[in-house]
Amino acid sequence: MDIKSALRFFEDARRSGAAGTGSERLMDEITSRLSILNEIGLGYLSLNRQANTLSGGETQRMNLSKILGSPLVGSIYILDEPSIGLHQRDTRRLINILKKLRDAGNSVIVVEHDEEIIRHADHIADLGPGAGSEGGEVLFSGPPPELLNNGKSITSGYLSGGFSIPVPSTRRNGRGLIRVAGAAHHNLKNITVRIPLNVMTVITGVSGSGKSTLVRHILYPGLQKLLGIPGAKEGIYKSISGDTESIKMVELMDRNPIGRSSRSNPVTYIKAFEEIRSLFADQPESGMKGFTPAYFSYNVDGGRCEQCLGDGEVIIEMQFLADIHLPCETCNGKRYKEEVLEVRYKGKNISDVLEMTVDEAIVFFAGNGNRIAGKLTPLRDVGLGYIRLGQPSGRLSGGEAQRIKLASYIGMGSSQSKTLFIFDEPTTGLHFHDIHKLLVAFDKLIENGHTLVVIEHNPEIIKCADWVIDLGPEGGDEGGEVIFEGTPEELIGCEKSYTSRYLKKIMQKEKAEK
Repeated sequence: MDIKSALRFFEDARRSGAAGTGSERLMDEITSRLSILNEIGLGYLSLNRQANTLSGGETQRMNLSKILGSPLVGSIYILDEPSIGLHQRDTRRLINILKKLRDAGNSVIVVEHDEEIIRHADHIADLGPGAGSEGGEVLFSGPPPELLNNGKSITSGYLSGGFSIPVPSTRRNGRGLIRVAGAAHHNLKNITVRIPLNVMTVITGVSGSGKSTLVRHILYPGLQKLLGIPGAKEGIYKSISGDTESIKMVELMDRNPIGRSSRSNPVTYIKAFEEIRSLFADQPESGMKGFTPAYFSYNVDGGRCEQCLGDGEVIIEMQFLADIHLPCETCNGKRYKEEVLEVRYKGKNISDVLEMTVDEAIVFFAGNGNRIAGKLTPLRDVGLGYIRLGQPSGRLSGGEAQRIKLASYIGMGSSQSKTLFIFDEPTTGLHFHDIHKLLVAFDKLIENGHTLVVIEHNPEIIKCADWVIDLGPEGGDEGGEVIFEGTPEELIGCEKSYTSRYLKKIMQKEKAEK
């Protein structure tokens, strides 16, 4: 039985008194919780659905229902990006529930980038002006209409129409295509879709419509099998055919961390740390002391601090409490021996360089005959100019980790084998301005001959697609059908599509502003 049917069943039982006397409070609790799940668009889920089969948006809303189902009043609710994984149709439902919480006498604080949620707020606090070391200031605090006149705020520029992500003047034509036939895994209704090559294809549709099933459970493992790459078990489908020989690799650009230890960092991942270590080893003082590039690594014996073994901190294990992390007293958290820190390039030692942001490092290393600035530039291009070079990977968000992976492939240029890249909700946690940068990075991948398949709800990404596959019409058993295949301009005319309604609105708005 699905949640919608279960809600009707218990409501009928409560009204008829079939549950017996003394069960009123229990029935009220059951119907209240089921009602919340139905209101946030999960009415199609069966009660025995396994958690590991839920999409990202479904999981987000299940977690959200625990908070929204609380009967507390006079409380402060703090929600971090509650719109993650939600279609615009479902975001409207979320806004209504948040307003109910507010009207019940609670305070609701939401960290959010979604335009519709921002416009429905009673009060906005906008931070900036940039990110990382360039941010941290309160640019505006007040009601939404007043934010539109704030000249310092980038958010204001996008909400007022001063800034925008333009609709492409032309759509790219694919160089061949891949055809997925007979996809019937989970809720997919034996569908067939076409994915053009060397363009950006966006898979959209309401939450639970089958997007992740099609891409992550059929397309990705199916292509891995054709390429002879060991991978996850495939879902149910008949065939994957077409110009598959044009694809040499398939990469799923997920939000998993690029590394979990304090020794892993962005410059290590993009292969720039090797160049930095070699540069310091080439300095005259290194030559006199016999320092090789290995001496400037904190992962091996030689130049690293022997007290903390290059961690920069000492961990005190507590038996019943969380471990305590203290800066190493020998190196003061710098990770290296004193004699290694005496080697300087343009007045900076290796520890100083690792504390630089990407933007600072690009300026610092530019024009000196080395390749470091060039290797770091893709990080800036994907909107990560604010992160520190030596920032531990475990302290990066999922969105930052995904963009670092993207930057590493952009840095390879056309030398990388023709690859089909799969992105699952890449705009999660991104501001309008960051989405603009992300689209520029996508264009670079396509210019290098690659193919992009993007699962996305954000209309800014959808309007910039070359090809759109819209699934639906609803989620769960009521979804799994191909509602539309074609260009964004053609999608606007599809009345059956929920995506069409929101895409039409944003494209008409941009046309009017021009």
